[in-house]
Amino acid sequence: MKQATHEISIKTHGRGLININDAIVSWAQGQGMSTGLLTVFIRHTSASLVIQENADPDVLTDLNAFLNRMVPDGDPQYRHSAEGDDDMPAHIRSALTQTQISVPLVNGKLALGTWQDIYLFEHRTAPHHRQVVLHLSGE
Repeated sequence: MKQATHEISIKTHGRGLININDAIVSWAQGQGMSTGLLTVFIRHTSASLVIQENADPDVLTDLNAFLNRMVPDGDPQYRHSAEGDDDMPAHIRSALTQTQISVPLVNGKLALGTWQDIYLFEHRTAPHHRQVVLHLSGE
């Protein structure tokens, strides 16, 4: 069994979803493995990862709008606000989504569905630099 790791640095532009699928697919398919499991992990507590639709951008807009309604900025009940009104909401949004996802590698390709891509979900309102670690194990 082989293993490979890689780190991707992503600059965000504030709250929203960023498609990081191409960089992940390109790296994974370049590892020379035909079967395996890819783990994608984000090293942050105020951003997350999701697999979502890649065809209709309204899905991403609606998902972001839903979380904005569900977890509003500046709620006076939040005790943690060390970095601003969006600080605690970003942590809650990250807890409601995922910091790690796994995708099988089948016949040398990630087994994502036709309409699926991998997205970094930035939960802070200001731009940030985010680190995503990839780990592929297979043969």
